[in-house]
Amino acid sequence: MSVYVVTWNLNKERSGYDQARRDFLTNLGRFDNVEEAALDSVRWVSTTNNPSQISEVLRQKMDANDRLFISKLSSGHHAGWLTQATWDWINARL
Repeated sequence: MSVYVVTWNLNKERSGYDQARRDFLTNLGRFDNVEEAALDSVRWVSTTNNPSQISEVLRQKMDANDRLFISKLSSGHHAGWLTQATWDWINARL
């Protein structure tokens, strides 16, 4: 399994933004993931899927004005200021 950072931006100008966001997060829930409350549009995902496969799943709940970025983490090559619970989740899966 690999850990990926997934970040997105759903266009707030669309009609039904709140429902679109709920639908996107439900779709994201298909993967083992953790959120950091202070980072509203970022999740860390643990899966055997590759970035293209993750993107394909997540884009099902996005439109042409939305954006998505996925990148694989590697042990010893990441840093930041997150809660200990988030770090524990990430490090347990790397």
